[in-house]
Amino acid sequence: MMTNLFSAFDPATSMNLSMNWISMWMGLMVMPSMFWFMPNRMLMLLIKLFNSLHLEFKMLMGVSSKGMTLISITLFMFILMNNILGLLPYVFTSSSHLVFTMTLALPLWMSTMLFGWINQSNYMLAHLVPVGTPNMLMPFMVMIETISNLIRPGSLAVRLSANMIAGHLLMSLLGNSSINYNEYNYLIMTIQMMLMVFEAAVAMIQAYVFSVLSTLYASEVN
Repeated sequence: MMTNLFSAFDPATSMNLSMNWISMWMGLMVMPSMFWFMPNRMLMLLIKLFNSLHLEFKMLMGVSSKGMTLISITLFMFILMNNILGLLPYVFTSSSHLVFTMTLALPLWMSTMLFGWINQSNYMLAHLVPVGTPNMLMPFMVMIETISNLIRPGSLAVRLSANMIAGHLLMSLLGNSSINYNEYNYLIMTIQMMLMVFEAAVAMIQAYVFSVLSTLYASEVN
């Protein structure tokens, strides 16, 4: 039962080549084109979304937001595209795998840490000890802050993948239950439709949370 339940998250479709990861780029095929003389409504909606995200990420970054808002907006759209596509039937959910989420989180965290330690070493060392810490607690605070910095990419990756896996597993369990209990099919179908709406909201929220936390971590270095 558990093997069949988790088979939906199996990235391998054949022994030699896995075609499931192509779903990461399927959303680019339905993105609105920029070749129209007048922009369509979907493109205008995306432009408004980009402007709103730019203002919010710029406020989080402060004065040193050169280029970082573009990275955050791109990250948000890429994760949102994969989360939404994962809700469609027979589409591989790439964002439910740690390989996908850690590939996004680890380079961002590593680049910000390298930038901070190379260019602002004194600031990074001072950041390990909060203001007003007693002298006796300073060694413990350095250890705690160091551990919290090291687990940041893991927490970002696990948060995104765990939230995507949880909803898919719940829908799989309800789908299997509808086969065994035919008299409750209408009730199970109603719950699944409500759960699908909830999962769509979770897909958008998780993309937003991932990009906002990445921006906040980068803002601590600048």
